Amino acid sequence: MSFVFDSRAANRLYKKLSSSIPLPSSELIYRNHFELLIAVMLTAQATDKIVNEVTPPLFEKYPGPKNFVLCGEEKLSQLIKRIGLAPTKAKNIIHTCQILIETHKGIIPQTREDLVKLPGVGRKTANVVLNEAFGIPTIAVDTHVYRVSNRTGLAKGKTVLEIEKKLIKVTPNKWKKDAHHYLLLHGRYVCKSKNFNCSTCSIKKECQFENKII
Repeated sequence: MSFVFDSRAANRLYKKLSSSIPLPSSELIYRNHFELLIAVMLTAQATDKIVNEVTPPLFEKYPGPKNFVLCGEEKLSQLIKRIGLAPTKAKNIIHTCQILIETHKGIIPQTREDLVKLPGVGRKTANVVLNEAFGIPTIAVDTHVYRVSNRTGLAKGKTVLEIEKKLIKVTPNKWKKDAHHYLLLHGRYVCKSKNFNCSTCSIKKECQFENKII
């Protein structure tokens, strides 16, 4: 019979992750809620590293929704072309900025329902913004969180929504605010897709991964 995480086991796992990851926060560079939203939109199928190389000068020149609209889709596409999927991202960003101006007075909405109505903003992006900008204890499931959740057995599932719901259920309240960051950063630097480093893993005793290399 396979081990099933309960809240006590999950608490031990998060406690160990908190010791190995003392600063559980986003690695994206941003100064306000608007910049956070745009940066997260740009990370789709791209790394935080490349986004961080492009956005600081972009935000200096275009600090708000109105500036982006004036910039225009074609020019923005050229400015972000290093990130990948530039035409689609530029189109979504310009449309999103128009909606922010027309519907939300240029302010980033604080509900998932309103956020996912913005072009290019899915549930994961909305959860990141809600968590990072407004301190709401959501858990955004990206590829790293998905992988770590399944490998460890903390929350197994075949879809990101299934994983998210299971993580919300099993994660003790005290860890929910930072759970996404703990799992993401652990997956990014330790529990990698390839060349995972089980020998230095802080949660190897709790992990149920059958192919651990210690």
